Amino acid sequence: MASEYWEEDYEIMPREELLKLQTERLKHTLVRVYENVELYRIKIDESGLDPYNFNSLDDLKNIPFTTKDDLRLNYPFGMFARPMREIVRIHSSSGTTGNPTVVGYTKNDVDLWGNLIARNLYGAGVREEDVIHNSYGYGLFTGGLGLHYGAELLGATVIPVSGGNTERQLKVMADFGSTVLCCTPSYALYIAEVGNEIGIDFSKLPLRIGILGAEPWTEEMRAEIESRLSIKAIDIYGLSEILGPGVSCECLEKNGLHVAEDHFIIEIVDPLTGKKLPSGQRGEMVFTSISKEGIPIIRYRTRDLSTLDTAVCPCGRTHARMAKPMGRTDDMLIIRGVNVFPSQIEEVLMKVKEIEPHYLIVVNRKNYLDNMELWVEVSEDIFSEKMNELEAFESSIEHKLYSAIGIHVDVKLKEPKTIKRSIGKAKRVLDKRKGEQL
Repeated sequence: MASEYWEEDYEIMPREELLKLQTERLKHTLVRVYENVELYRIKIDESGLDPYNFNSLDDLKNIPFTTKDDLRLNYPFGMFARPMREIVRIHSSSGTTGNPTVVGYTKNDVDLWGNLIARNLYGAGVREEDVIHNSYGYGLFTGGLGLHYGAELLGATVIPVSGGNTERQLKVMADFGSTVLCCTPSYALYIAEVGNEIGIDFSKLPLRIGILGAEPWTEEMRAEIESRLSIKAIDIYGLSEILGPGVSCECLEKNGLHVAEDHFIIEIVDPLTGKKLPSGQRGEMVFTSISKEGIPIIRYRTRDLSTLDTAVCPCGRTHARMAKPMGRTDDMLIIRGVNVFPSQIEEVLMKVKEIEPHYLIVVNRKNYLDNMELWVEVSEDIFSEKMNELEAFESSIEHKLYSAIGIHVDVKLKEPKTIKRSIGKAKRVLDKRKGEQL
């Protein structure tokens, strides 16, 4: 009988043993970065710790955080802990706000990455007989190649279709018998939309699982995707700075994303004070990699908000589960003193069956006061109704939003296809206060 786990010895390891493994691997990592990365030599000296005699996970909190700015200031290769002759792969972020963050992988790092993706896919119900339709972008972005290598290691068949040309993707999906879709949640919805327009009945396709990540998405969005594509939608999480996709992933219980704690230490901290929070409290996720060679990262502030649950999952896995990220600290909008996250708005919208799952939050400042508009698409049937009926519908949505977030949002109903679709990460906010334009 086949195992329920890809790496049973690690995935169901008792937590006491897991913490010992973390301590051992962290000590080796601290020595590696202390000897090879100037930034970490300074940070560890500031903490007063001796990396050669490190023996307590609790002491990790004394080391200063690593931030995206640290990586940008050490652009391109200043964070590498291995010489370039040992680096076999380089990925980087888009760098839209300055130097991109650059990450390097040794051969062992690439093997580790592929193995963690295979573990994630296996836990999500993917098997070697599956045909994986990989619509994540290939290139410097980590999504495409990360999922590709892991799926091949698992033994599945991979279609490296990447993003774009959605009608062609749908033809490939139908003709090649794709059973697993890998892409962003917003692109999954767009695939469903285009498929519906050209007459595809997804319930009759072999497609059964979606591995969806790279952007925050709500439970309401999950229900919409599962209904439209007739699949089980599974959340996967990662950052290029830490490894890429594969840092954590849901199992079939869909009750939190299992963090690969044999390779990463996760902390939840108060975004304002930086103090570690007790299990179950919402805060910012901070990751430390403990087995990477090329660019080990110590206490990296992700800006992503979540909670942590260390109870054993019903699936039997013992690794901590992070809740679906609830947004980012830098995505939070402050409107007249009220903190608003796009995910809060999405949660309300997905419960209104008459609207389409495509929206844009537009923030502006008029007469020194901030105001928020919500552009949301509705079907042709709704949009063709009389003006007074549309106004009443807009008002009903505004009332639901006010009840949820405590401020008035001016809702503007839009015709189908008005809001730009994305094949990658969806743009949910247009902040005109910062000079952003469509």
